[in-house]
Amino acid sequence: MPETESTPDHWSAFRERCRRIIFHSNEFGEKLFDVLLIVSISMSVVVVMLESVRSIRASYGPSLYALEWGFTVLFTLEYIVRIYVSKKPLQYIFSFFGIVDFISILPTYLDLIYPGAHYLMLFRALRVLRIFRVLKMVNYVGEANLLYRAIWASGRKIVVFIFFVLTLVLILGSIMYLIEGPEHGFTSIPKSVYWAIVTLTTVGYGDISPQTALGQVFASLIMIIGYGVIAVPTGIVTAELTLAARDQRREGAKGACKRCGEVEHRVGARYCHVCGESLRS
Repeated sequence: MPETESTPDHWSAFRERCRRIIFHSNEFGEKLFDVLLIVSISMSVVVVMLESVRSIRASYGPSLYALEWGFTVLFTLEYIVRIYVSKKPLQYIFSFFGIVDFISILPTYLDLIYPGAHYLMLFRALRVLRIFRVLKMVNYVGEANLLYRAIWASGRKIVVFIFFVLTLVLILGSIMYLIEGPEHGFTSIPKSVYWAIVTLTTVGYGDISPQTALGQVFASLIMIIGYGVIAVPTGIVTAELTLAARDQRREGAKGACKRCGEVEHRVGARYCHVCGESLRS
């Protein structure tokens, strides 16, 4: 009788241990789980890529198909276990990575339900969605949160910069249209703006090129400007990365979340961005 009464406690402890292994990355076993999962995800993505090559698919199609089902079963079990051990299953299911987990396994089962009928070939295109498994890896890379902070903080500055560049290429393209004209391939302002974008970004397709001396001088000036323009977004993100790293170290020094152990929180955050636990004691 005592053994029966203690069984739920042992099962609760086991469930809590599984939860820590899956959702945390502090101890050796938890980190090992993340590493094995990343390796599995990487291998499944490689299988998807190889399957898209016709010659490889013709020679190793059955083997790739078997591997794909093996990964699908593995990720399905992982998805079910995550739901079971999660303290808030619905919150995980409708979270970004919960949706990614579901999308990554769905196409294989849809392909089983609709086995290659020619009028349902569109469903087979959903198999490409399996490549979304690569997004799952972001959840297990600690530095990804730092990069996310920097890009998010840079968003407004980059939007303003893009607006400035669009205005600039509109002006430059219009000027080149006046300089060269339709007789040299610049048949309209939109086409001249296209040329300005290609030139400013230093891509240089060569499908349109200035023929007059003045046009060539103007094009050279745009190319020189282009080198400086390309460096601006890099500088913006780099500056925000530096600030985000400083804030992360500052927050880390204050202590981790009491529930999940997460230390990478924004300055002034009141709740953990991973589990929602209050950060105010």
